[in-house]
Amino acid sequence: MSNALHFLRRHTVAVVALLLLTGGGAYGVAGHVGSRDAPRTTRIYACVNAKSHVLTQTTATRLCPKGSKKISWNVAGRTGATGPVGPAGAPGEPGSVGPSGAPGAVGPSGNPGVAGPSGAPGSAGPMGPSGAAGPSGAPGSAGPSGAAGPSGAPGSAGPSGAPGAAAVSAFAEFFALAPPDNAATVAQGADVSFPQDGPTSGSILRTGPSSFTLPAIGTYRVSFKVPVTEPGQLILTLNGADLAYTVTGRATGTSAIAGESLVATSVVNSVLTVRNPAGNSPALTITPLAGGTRPVSSTLIIEQLK
Repeated sequence: MSNALHFLRRHTVAVVALLLLTGGGAYGVAGHVGSRDAPRTTRIYACVNAKSHVLTQTTATRLCPKGSKKISWNVAGRTGATGPVGPAGAPGEPGSVGPSGAPGAVGPSGNPGVAGPSGAPGSAGPMGPSGAAGPSGAPGSAGPSGAAGPSGAPGSAGPSGAPGAAAVSAFAEFFALAPPDNAATVAQGADVSFPQDGPTSGSILRTGPSSFTLPAIGTYRVSFKVPVTEPGQLILTLNGADLAYTVTGRATGTSAIAGESLVATSVVNSVLTVRNPAGNSPALTITPLAGGTRPVSSTLIIEQLK
């Protein structure tokens, strides 16, 4: 810093020229940046040629050309001493009225004065917003029943319901126990025997151990269950003819052969049987004592529908 001051004192003209180029705001160099009696101001950096003494403005980080040296100084100098107090100026114009002060404390109470007459009622103010709904009260007691209102117009007819199950006008159950019934195998084209009678109502009768009469012309529900040992099939016949749609069977020997079909008759006293269809290779063995020690039942149920 001392070198910069020394240079500035020797080259006053050059420094003044540089100051004019940079804005002309500086008027001297005094102190250093950050000293107690000098403000922190913007510094000016310059490169001075050692031979021509020409100053070239630069920045804090830029390097000077060879043969030049960087110097710097503050734009503002040290604050001078305070001068003497000048004479008092003429009185200025009165200022505007200031804001009202805070209210003073309330004084002691005096004797109350006579009440003045009541003023006229003011007009009603606007209605305020509705308040929130309060909680529901307890239900009141039931009031008396009102008079019956007039009958309404008839409604449109609803959809028809599903048809009910057909009524049964006659039924019969026939069964066999193995053993002793069906002791021999049922050959191809032979009928299964149901030689014992169960509950019966009406005129559905047997004509032999394996044939049964359907007395009236109509529709009959026929269901059967026969436990057999071999895989096989069973079919219903009517008057000796196979009813192809009634064939039922099984591919393994682990369950009974069971079926249920509707049979329609066209002549009175038609004869019904349960048959091992002709052309099937195995003769069927009605399984005795299947799964236990008691004879197993084969059943045939015939119901005449109205």
